[in-house]
Amino acid sequence: MPRGESPLDPDGGPLFEFAMRLRKLREQAGRPTYRDLARDAHYGIATLSSAAGGRQLPSLAVTLAYVRACGGDEREWKLIWQRTADAVAGTDTWTGTGTQDRRRSDAKPPYVGLAAFGQADAGFFFGREKITGTLVEHLKEKRLLVLFGASGSGKSSVLRAGVLPAFSESTSLIFTPGPHPLEECAVRLAARADMAHEPVQTALTAEPHAFHRTVRRILARQQEAGFAADELLIVVDQFEEVFTVCRDAQERERFVDALVYAAQAPDSRTRVALAVRSDFYTHCTRLPGLVDALAHTQHPVGPMTTEELRAAIVQPAARSRLTVESALLTTLTADAHGRPGALPLLSHALLETWKRRRGNALTLAGYHAAGGFEGALTQTAEEFHHALDLNRQRAARRLFLRLVALGEGTEDTKRRVPRRELDGGPDTGFVIEQATRARLLSADGDHVEIAHEALIRCWPRLAGWLEEDRDQERLHRALTEATTVWESLDHDPDILYRGVRLTAATDLPPQALTARERAFLDAGRSAARQTQLRDRHRLRRLRRLAAALVVLLVCAVAAAGFAVEAQHTVTRQRNETVALRASDEAVRLSPYKPSLAIQIALASYFRTAQKRTQDALLSTLSVASIDPGTTSPRLIGRTPAERTPAGHTPAVTADGRMLAMANGPHIVLWDMKDPRQPRRLGATRVGRAGSGPIQFTPDGNTLLGVDSDRTLRLWDVRDPQDPTLLSKRSTGHTDAVYSVAVRHGSDIAATSSYDDTIRLWDITDPTRPRMLDKLTGHARNVKPVVFSPDGETLASGSDGHDVRLWDVTDPRHAALVTVLRGHLHAVDALAYSPDGRTLLSGSDDHTAKLWDVSDLPRHHELGELARHADIVTGVDFASHGRTAVTVGVDGAVNVWDVTDRTHPAPLAHLTNPRGTVKEVRYLKADGTFLTVTAHFSVQIWYTDLDRVLADACGHVHSTITRAEWARHFPLLDYAPPCPRRR
Repeated sequence: MPRGESPLDPDGGPLFEFAMRLRKLREQAGRPTYRDLARDAHYGIATLSSAAGGRQLPSLAVTLAYVRACGGDEREWKLIWQRTADAVAGTDTWTGTGTQDRRRSDAKPPYVGLAAFGQADAGFFFGREKITGTLVEHLKEKRLLVLFGASGSGKSSVLRAGVLPAFSESTSLIFTPGPHPLEECAVRLAARADMAHEPVQTALTAEPHAFHRTVRRILARQQEAGFAADELLIVVDQFEEVFTVCRDAQERERFVDALVYAAQAPDSRTRVALAVRSDFYTHCTRLPGLVDALAHTQHPVGPMTTEELRAAIVQPAARSRLTVESALLTTLTADAHGRPGALPLLSHALLETWKRRRGNALTLAGYHAAGGFEGALTQTAEEFHHALDLNRQRAARRLFLRLVALGEGTEDTKRRVPRRELDGGPDTGFVIEQATRARLLSADGDHVEIAHEALIRCWPRLAGWLEEDRDQERLHRALTEATTVWESLDHDPDILYRGVRLTAATDLPPQALTARERAFLDAGRSAARQTQLRDRHRLRRLRRLAAALVVLLVCAVAAAGFAVEAQHTVTRQRNETVALRASDEAVRLSPYKPSLAIQIALASYFRTAQKRTQDALLSTLSVASIDPGTTSPRLIGRTPAERTPAGHTPAVTADGRMLAMANGPHIVLWDMKDPRQPRRLGATRVGRAGSGPIQFTPDGNTLLGVDSDRTLRLWDVRDPQDPTLLSKRSTGHTDAVYSVAVRHGSDIAATSSYDDTIRLWDITDPTRPRMLDKLTGHARNVKPVVFSPDGETLASGSDGHDVRLWDVTDPRHAALVTVLRGHLHAVDALAYSPDGRTLLSGSDDHTAKLWDVSDLPRHHELGELARHADIVTGVDFASHGRTAVTVGVDGAVNVWDVTDRTHPAPLAHLTNPRGTVKEVRYLKADGTFLTVTAHFSVQIWYTDLDRVLADACGHVHSTITRAEWARHFPLLDYAPPCPRRR
């Protein structure tokens, strides 16, 4: 019989509480023996027994292993462990003693946390001396600098605390673009020139050269006042805001033209530095004024080396006469090295460790008490949230959601919000004050913003809010912008919402709206009622006119025939116009009111059966969405209370009967025998790193995947309800893996990476995958890879604009066969036709191309599929090879007839109302295919019109009302396409 555990000391404080919780968790798990726990947790019996002994705090790894073996919630226990560590160090709110006194110290911290280093912090800015020197020399020579770097790579700090002090003899101007960059620029320049900003803004809008002249005026005034500065250094931080929050393309281009001209004018006295997030590089290439300058002005900001990290950690502490414990230095360097976007997390962790310092020493215990590398930020945010009452927590949710700009094919970014956009209630003011004290927000007199975008990535609660309310937030953000425009134009009634936009905005929660937004909607509803009254009066007049026509018909039979025919023509044209407009509204309405949208689209098609209404009908009716949190599908637009994204990259078996979706740390398997009724089968856990690209072997028995740590994993999915991990091993890639492919026969796999290489793998024995060969030759990031149906050729695309074909007959000695050139930008998608004679490629140049590859190495371009307005992100052939689908960032889902490869013909132009579409996969031969949006929802599409018409009314929950009919089909008799069933 196993012996009982020793009693706990009730005076053990937080350690007693912690041990009691662990023991209670073990009891709830059925009191497994420590021998059983050791087998599951992979730690020794003594180590696990000591963890619940109450004498000392176990490490976080031991704690989570114990919890995992008992079936507990690891996220909850991580927070419990952090609080206990905080209490043991004397900083927890349970005791309110110890280093709390140091937290109230007035000493200036040597670290800035989430905020960027500023000019005032230059004395504490270390580790970036090399790139700072490079950028200073560049600006002295070329006057224009475009600095690219990942979020959290330190772009802002390098410019503010590194570059600006080197130009101390020059005057400087620092700002972020905001929603109106020309206006922001005019305000800043006018303040320096001691002028009103309106004439400056007018001049900048009319002519970009006005910027250059205004700068010269500023410098002349300063020289008259006795300042020696003869140049102006302009730093535009967070330049990506010209894409994320500025909606006026003309203002965006004029702003850029003004900056570039000011820096490049022959008599220029201006130097310009732009800090841009690297995932917006492609956006920058679409600005005519900037693209020519990029070749000679761009510099990347990469991750810091180990020595640079050590300097950034140790030297600020030394300046404050503090020491850094060697164990802490080693841990911090290991945690931060090689991680993109790690610097704000490192700075915040150091700041929180400084608050918990022991004397003059920063210790590893203080670091663990703060929550560790990412946990420090999460812990700070959670402590801030838990300290609020329920009403203020709701106010915090509304506030933080407003402070995020939702990404379209890019990551979410922070958004600088003017205070006038926020309700001035006491709850909002209190939340801003407390979040600013916690350094989660930065606020000045006029604006509020998130301190750093790292908070968006690392605070799970905020990520959950964003994912749950993403569609609603897009709608709300558009309402906010419309309200601002309405107020700026003195409440112009033409700006008010009408029709479907008013209906959708009315469904927003009233408590989420500000008084300004409620006033805007009230005005819109009032205008809509007046419009309806006018329509009724117009209808009465038409009826009177019709009666008069009847009298005239009686009087003039000969003229009557002509009049009737004219009336029929007018009526038919009117009905056609109404139907076309209603069909467009149905597509836009489908995410919010799917039942109503189906009926509007169906009625429009019945009224006017033409290509446009048919495409709208297919777009509205054939979209279903899979929610991995349930076992049944849901129509697009229904948002459950707790929404989980469906995943990133899909994988479909060759017979189209099973779907795999990577969903964060899990991969979920679905039964797709009936695509209208997907059924969840099982799931497997990938790990903390999260899943990347996945692919089934052709026989459907094995699933391959590469996680974010670049580890190759293989699962046995013959029993999809209980997938079994067969093996895992490092791929050897040194950068992110973009895609994985398996050739026919299930014996060879390929992985492609941003390290510019492709690796071939022998997976004949899936329990022991072996690398066979490494393919090199692409100049930039290798993206899609796909095997030909016969398995003898591998196609690969890259950011180098080309497609390369490799002979993999002998995968140990693969050889380059030929290179397909013709795209103007990166190649993001590839697909072979079923017969292997044709290759389809999709590119950032907005086109997809068909290539004849039947007689390699000879090849030639066939036809071009060019109906997209933005990047083509996914392509696929149907199993019969006669049709293909292309999808893109523009939200278009285009279906093509490719029977004649040289003249592909459009079959359907469908619209995804949720925006960017990232992937497409055909399911089976009847025309069913699925797509994945940028925000990971999965949608099922049909192009069989007869089938769609037969299924349509089965998805209608309530018949369209007369009021709704009148709104969308004015002047047409009420005729619901799906009348209520008796």
